[in-house]
Amino acid sequence: MPSLGGWEFVILIGILVLLFGAKRLPDMARSIGQSARVFKGEMKGLKDDGADKGATKGADAPAPPAAPQQPAAQIPPAAPVPQAETPAPPVQEPSRTGQGPAGTGL
Repeated sequence: MPSLGGWEFVILIGILVLLFGAKRLPDMARSIGQSARVFKGEMKGLKDDGADKGATKGADAPAPPAAPQQPAAQIPPAAPVPQAETPAPPVQEPSRTGQGPAGTGL
């Protein structure tokens, strides 16, 4: 696979400036950098989670059972909200030529 030289980068940057404009290129580069940073952090988080799970799998003592949770206070249901009446559909007036509703050709 051939590597890109100096002139290829210059041509590539020139094409990008023509396509997107000089004002949008820094914003695009910044958003790509932020996306890469977020992706890197998520990958590190996944690796840390995997290491934590691997450490707990190898433990000989089983984890203590979870304490039973107290039931949450029951909140009474809210009163039903009355539905607003839907407006009646508009009435089509017959055309002045006496041919029936407009647009039907009758």
